[in-house]
Amino acid sequence: MIFKDKDDYYRGIFSIYEFNTEKPITIRDRRRIRIQIKTLLLKEPNRGRASVADERDKLVEIFAFCFMPNHIHLLLRPIKDKGITKFMRKLGTGYGGYFNRKYSRKGYVFQNRFSAVHIKDNKQFKIVFVYIHTNPISLTEPHWKEKGIKTPKKAIKFLENYKWSSYPDYIGKQNFPSVTDRKFTWRIMNKGQGCKNFVKYWIKYKGKIKEFPNF
Repeated sequence: MIFKDKDDYYRGIFSIYEFNTEKPITIRDRRRIRIQIKTLLLKEPNRGRASVADERDKLVEIFAFCFMPNHIHLLLRPIKDKGITKFMRKLGTGYGGYFNRKYSRKGYVFQNRFSAVHIKDNKQFKIVFVYIHTNPISLTEPHWKEKGIKTPKKAIKFLENYKWSSYPDYIGKQNFPSVTDRKFTWRIMNKGQGCKNFVKYWIKYKGKIKEFPNF
């Protein structure tokens, strides 16, 4: 497992925010940013972009994220040359260092090199977006893609309230809004209601679809 408690999840999500920069992060900078974390990401969700995020020289645009107990999913677009590789390296080093110090361990936290899939068009973008955000269903219904879901409404509600995901922010719930760049995605997904429709359709057909209808 790479997330053992709530603090690990918070640290992981803050890490994808903190390390999304071309600039090196000094110890002084980390302390300053950590002081801001609760106001930036938790207490004042409408703040942040103008105050801190715009100061960073970002490596990637983060369109979606979902943190599971033993892995993470990210939907990214590089801004800088080799932006994704640089970002993932900084994330692995930064979060890995925290995890090893906390649990008195050594070695890599992310055991394998990250797997990247190039998205060719908007159709694939929609599928990847929904796939990422429906991952948490397996925590409550491990075999849902084979057997289906008995109570889809319950599964949908679970996703809408799953804190360690960008999905709540896309459907109008303030969760970690400073982390993601949502304008581009909303345009493709037809805003929040479109996101909900795509997720419901994915659940109905157990993820066995190659293309979504027009909602």
